Amino acid sequence: MNRFWAAKAALVSAGLVGLASAAVAVAMPAGAAAAGCSVNYAVSSQWQGGFNGDVSITNLGDAMSGWTLTWSFPAGQTVTQAWNATVTQSGSAVTAKNVAYNGALATGGTASFGFNGSWTGSNPVPSSFALNGVACTGGTTPTTPTTTTPTTGPTTGPTTRPTTG
Repeated sequence: MNRFWAAKAALVSAGLVGLASAAVAVAMPAGAAAAGCSVNYAVSSQWQGGFNGDVSITNLGDAMSGWTLTWSFPAGQTVTQAWNATVTQSGSAVTAKNVAYNGALATGGTASFGFNGSWTGSNPVPSSFALNGVACTGGTTPTTPTTTTPTTGPTTGPTTRPTTG
């Protein structure tokens, strides 16, 4: 084989190796854990100035050993008593944390808790919730990127053409 074809074959081989490396880098997952949840919030009873709230969390992501659910009340409601969770409130921001016996949530697992609350004027339902810092959308999202990009592109061949002899 003359030098021209040998150089061309080497160039094609180098390009294919570079492209194959890039394809492998993009296709390999980074071992990401999935996070996701759905929340069912219901006012099970209501009276002038007070209400009973029932909350059910379903873990749609990877199993977890502890949970914290956060939300904000839109109209100044206040939690006055809770059960099956430790609930704290600062302004409209509410934080509910698991208790010792309901912290483990398997994938598809559910934890429920309830509370009594007070309200004035109106008692609208909160519009969004987050479980362990991840918005509860009813689906899952990876907690880390699942693909990586190549750090270098394919190599290029020589800038001068070899001479034939």
